[in-house]
Amino acid sequence: MPFCEICEKGPSTGNSVEQRGKAKYLGGNGRKTTGITKRKWQPNLQHVRLDENGTTVRRWVCVKCIRSGTIKKAIVRKLFSLPTA
Repeated sequence: MPFCEICEKGPSTGNSVEQRGKAKYLGGNGRKTTGITKRKWQPNLQHVRLDENGTTVRRWVCVKCIRSGTIKKAIVRKLFSLPTA
Protein backbone atom coordinates (compact mmCIF):
# COMPACT_ATOMS: atom_id res chain seq x y z
CA MET A 1 0.00 0.00 0.00
CA PRO A 2 2.81 2.57 0.44
CA PHE A 3 3.08 3.38 -3.28
CA CYS A 4 0.65 4.86 -5.80
CA GLU A 5 0.06 2.19 -8.45
CA ILE A 6 -0.24 4.85 -11.20
CA CYS A 7 2.62 7.32 -10.64
CA GLU A 8 4.55 5.21 -8.08
CA LYS A 9 4.68 8.03 -5.55
CA GLY A 10 5.94 6.72 -2.21
CA PRO A 11 6.89 7.93 1.24
CA SER A 12 9.52 10.68 1.49
CA THR A 13 11.84 11.38 4.41
CA GLY A 14 13.25 14.48 6.03
CA ASN A 15 14.01 16.09 9.37
CA SER A 16 11.85 17.59 12.08
CA VAL A 17 13.74 20.52 13.64
CA GLU A 18 13.04 21.87 17.14
CA GLN A 19 14.26 25.39 17.86
CA ARG A 20 14.22 27.93 20.66
CA GLY A 21 14.82 31.64 20.81
CA LYS A 22 13.53 34.63 18.88
CA ALA A 23 14.58 35.57 15.36
CA LYS A 24 17.08 38.43 15.05
CA TYR A 25 14.82 40.49 12.78
CA LEU A 26 12.18 40.36 15.51
CA GLY A 27 14.62 41.77 18.07
CA GLY A 28 15.91 38.50 19.48
CA ASN A 29 19.36 36.96 19.79
CA GLY A 30 18.79 34.39 17.01
CA ARG A 31 17.25 30.94 16.71
CA LYS A 32 19.07 27.97 18.25
CA THR A 33 18.47 24.39 17.12
CA THR A 34 17.84 22.10 20.12
CA GLY A 35 16.98 18.84 18.36
CA ILE A 36 16.76 17.16 14.98
CA THR A 37 14.86 13.91 14.44
CA LYS A 38 14.11 11.91 11.30
CA ARG A 39 10.51 11.79 10.08
CA LYS A 40 8.45 10.46 7.18
CA TRP A 41 5.71 11.91 4.96
CA GLN A 42 3.19 9.39 3.60
CA PRO A 43 1.36 9.93 0.28
CA ASN A 44 -2.41 10.43 0.43
CA LEU A 45 -3.52 7.08 -1.01
CA GLN A 46 -7.12 6.04 -1.62
CA HIS A 47 -8.46 2.59 -2.54
CA VAL A 48 -10.34 3.30 -5.79
CA ARG A 49 -12.27 1.23 -8.33
CA LEU A 50 -10.80 1.85 -11.79
CA ASP A 51 -11.95 0.96 -15.28
CA GLU A 52 -9.03 -0.81 -17.02
CA ASN A 53 -9.65 -2.34 -20.46
CA GLY A 54 -13.36 -2.81 -19.76
CA THR A 55 -12.83 -4.52 -16.40
CA THR A 56 -13.19 -3.08 -12.93
CA VAL A 57 -10.13 -3.33 -10.66
CA ARG A 58 -9.28 -1.87 -7.27
CA ARG A 59 -6.00 0.02 -6.93
CA TRP A 60 -4.21 2.22 -4.41
CA VAL A 61 -4.04 5.65 -6.08
CA CYS A 62 -2.75 8.99 -4.78
CA VAL A 63 -5.17 11.92 -4.66
CA LYS A 64 -3.06 13.92 -7.12
CA CYS A 65 -3.71 11.29 -9.81
CA ILE A 66 -7.44 11.25 -9.00
CA ARG A 67 -7.83 15.03 -9.11
CA SER A 68 -5.72 15.52 -12.24
CA GLY A 69 -7.87 13.10 -14.27
CA THR A 70 -5.03 10.64 -14.88
CA ILE A 71 -7.32 7.75 -13.97
CA LYS A 72 -10.85 6.85 -15.06
CA LYS A 73 -13.13 5.73 -12.24
CA ALA A 74 -15.44 2.78 -12.82
CA ILE A 75 -19.16 3.51 -13.01
CA VAL A 76 -20.79 1.97 -9.95
CA ARG A 77 -24.38 2.31 -11.22
CA LYS A 78 -26.12 3.73 -14.24
CA LEU A 79 -27.24 7.34 -14.16
CA PHE A 80 -30.85 8.14 -13.25
CA SER A 81 -33.23 7.98 -16.17
CA LEU A 82 -36.94 8.71 -16.36
CA PRO A 83 -39.29 5.83 -17.14
CA THR A 84 -40.76 5.86 -20.63
CA ALA A 85 -44.56 6.12 -20.78
